[in-house]
Amino acid sequence: MAVNRLLMYRSGRGRCSNPKTSTRSNTEKDPDDWISGDEPMTGAQASYLITLCEQAHRSHDFHENLTKAEASKMIDEMRPKAGVGARSNDVD
Repeated sequence: MAVNRLLMYRSGRGRCSNPKTSTRSNTEKDPDDWISGDEPMTGAQASYLITLCEQAHRSHDFHENLTKAEASKMIDEMRPKAGVGARSNDVD
């Protein structure tokens, strides 16, 4: 039975879509829906956000007590202000 489910999954006839062929991204999720979104931002997020704020001449906008979700949103807002191009998966 489990083998049949696996074969159906791989062939695309099952209920699940094949992650290797699906056009829907599972890497893009609204930060408000993140399970860990209320946790403090990561060191990588803080470092990148500091860099973006400096490049945008808006160092005063950086706050060290942001959550992961807040930092992600701010990164998305600061990228164009800092002159950083669109992410590769944002391009049509």
